[in-house]
Amino acid sequence: MTDHHTLAAEAVSLGYGDRTVVDSLDLAVAPGAITAIVGANGSGKSTLLKALARLIPTRSGRVLLDGADIHRMPPKQVARTLGLLPQGPVAPEGIAVADLVGRGRHPHQRLLATWTSHDYEAVASALEATGIADLADRAVDELSGGQRQRAWIAMALAQETDILLLDEPTTFLDVAHQIEVLDLLTDLNRSRGTTIVMVLHDLNLASRYSDQLVAMRDGRIHAVGAPVEVVTAELVREVFGLESRVIPDPLSDTPIVLPRGRHHVQA
Repeated sequence: MTDHHTLAAEAVSLGYGDRTVVDSLDLAVAPGAITAIVGANGSGKSTLLKALARLIPTRSGRVLLDGADIHRMPPKQVARTLGLLPQGPVAPEGIAVADLVGRGRHPHQRLLATWTSHDYEAVASALEATGIADLADRAVDELSGGQRQRAWIAMALAQETDILLLDEPTTFLDVAHQIEVLDLLTDLNRSRGTTIVMVLHDLNLASRYSDQLVAMRDGRIHAVGAPVEVVTAELVREVFGLESRVIPDPLSDTPIVLPRGRHHVQA
């Protein structure tokens, strides 16, 4: 069995200005698994992900990477272990796909050093794994939404990290491209063993594609566990303020949430 790097939050509190967004939160990310973080708007999902990625400081508590305080580690050491795809990344105008993906090699390179054969192999492998090798010479801004997201994921893969964090990777994508991206992440998890942590808005997709589901409410973890264990009508009511019926997904046997609107009140 492959040894995976570990990532955890220990009594972490986070905020902006005078506002506390996450309060005394503990979370151990499941190594080698797919974790989805869900919750209503303003629940602290993206703020937690930013803290796990060392993008924002903690007010109290620690984020631990392999048991060490992530803020006390050299940035390049962190970047060789943990990759991040933020929400709505913007590529330089006119940059080619291969050049964008190549930026993922920066944490592995020394100042003024030339590329090695392994650098080229890592980029080629990332392009192949994401199914965009034929788009290597295309400009990123000419691609479809799904293709662009694949290019960004390929850049993160070229970083060759064991842990990949993604903030709303399906935002602004149509349903077909959402499934395409989530299938790709599942492939990467199964073939490479990459630990994946992603913030998702769609609870049904989060349930279908995650091994561990983290439901947040008001800056705290309301529930954590396998989707089949934690996704209930009660959880949906408490976390999202929504009345619903939860049934098994006929395609995946994971929970699927059927919202009850005011005009759909049958038992």
